[in-house]
Amino acid sequence: MKKMIICAAILLSAATFKQASAQIRLHVNLNIGSQPVWGPVGYDYAEYYYLPDIETYYYVPSHQFIYLSNGRWIFSASLPPRYRNYDLYSGYKVVVNEPRAYMHFDDHRSRYSSYRGNRSQVIIRNSNEPKYYVVKGHPKYRYGGNNGNGRGNGRGHH
Repeated sequence: MKKMIICAAILLSAATFKQASAQIRLHVNLNIGSQPVWGPVGYDYAEYYYLPDIETYYYVPSHQFIYLSNGRWIFSASLPPRYRNYDLYSGYKVVVNEPRAYMHFDDHRSRYSSYRGNRSQVIIRNSNEPKYYVVKGHPKYRYGGNNGNGRGNGRGHH
């Protein structure tokens, strides 16, 4: 009887583990359409970009820049005033997928300092991969999907 209970417990725990891992696979995050056209290619999900040239973060979900000013973190829709002329399209972006990434600023600053001045990164705007056509501002932007004729879903076309 003990062996049957132990076997049943093992089978039940194995079934529970399989169900849990299946649920984990179903909750994959994708936010390509939320990423800016100046973001780097190669990421189906990006929470933060760290910009080593200007030691600033960009929080993709709320489209905000995060930077230090007088020892305080500032959240803003625009770049810090001292970098208002910075070219987001040419500067390197490091994708950082961790909660409140800016709290690890010292680590990121030292770890990614070698990317300062690096202009080799391909950005979403310049990609010919169809998965990026959902990004507003992409030259081949298709809002709402593709109906087969390359013109989106037909909304707005007459």
